[in-house]
Amino acid sequence: MIELWDYISHPFTYAFMQRAILAALATGLVCALLSCFLVLKGWSLMGDAISHAVLPGIVLAYLAAIPIIIGAFASGLCCSVATGYIKENCRVKEDTVMGIVFSGMFAFGLVLFSKVDTSQHLNHILFGNVLGTTYADLRQILTIAISVSILVIIKRRDLMLFCFDPVQAKVIGLPVKLLHYGLLSVLALTIVASLQAVGVILVIAMLIAPGITAFLLCKRFELMLIIAVIVSVFSTVTGTLISFYIDGATGACIVILQAIIFMLAQLYRVINNQRKQRK
Repeated sequence: MIELWDYISHPFTYAFMQRAILAALATGLVCALLSCFLVLKGWSLMGDAISHAVLPGIVLAYLAAIPIIIGAFASGLCCSVATGYIKENCRVKEDTVMGIVFSGMFAFGLVLFSKVDTSQHLNHILFGNVLGTTYADLRQILTIAISVSILVIIKRRDLMLFCFDPVQAKVIGLPVKLLHYGLLSVLALTIVASLQAVGVILVIAMLIAPGITAFLLCKRFELMLIIAVIVSVFSTVTGTLISFYIDGATGACIVILQAIIFMLAQLYRVINNQRKQRK
């Protein structure tokens, strides 16, 4: 038992691991909360679109010598607004519009990145580098994660009704457009905060897996939020520790754990349904 505790606690003796764990915890918490609303709203592809669309903003922010977070947030928000505008003025369905917009912006970002001599490493942007989290990165991640989490928790009931039934939300007087673009804004902020941990490519998994896993296991939304947070926090911390010992990609370890937990949840649901049918 003591050896197991030493095995778990040993990584925490390093300052870079302490920062990595805190960054992973903060990222996992805010992604879990948002994932429940994205699953309820059916916006999984929207998270994918915004996560890919931040790349040109990162490069342009570097060229303009402004904080990367500003460029990434502006680029992600631009993608979501453009998607909404095209959808309202075109016969093409929303998922098709999102596919075109985010693919185009991601390709544009790759072209810019290949032509600009930057100190940023493309792999760190695409796949994250949580073990390389600096104190400045950690402050940024914690600030965004805590702010978004508090806002989402406070407005969870309004957001739940908007995601579940926007017509009913409009009837009872909720500001549907404000909730719509507010949710897109905090989604963009969350993706920006998650870039350091899992990068552009894998952040979509953290924005879907906890919510869909919780959706399989419960029927009440409040409980869904709690289960999603537990799943996400467990997988982010455990995945970070595993990556330390196997010297593997941290973001990939986190996402693999979340995928395994989802499959176990699905297996439990199937077995539970079979038991009910037999009765």
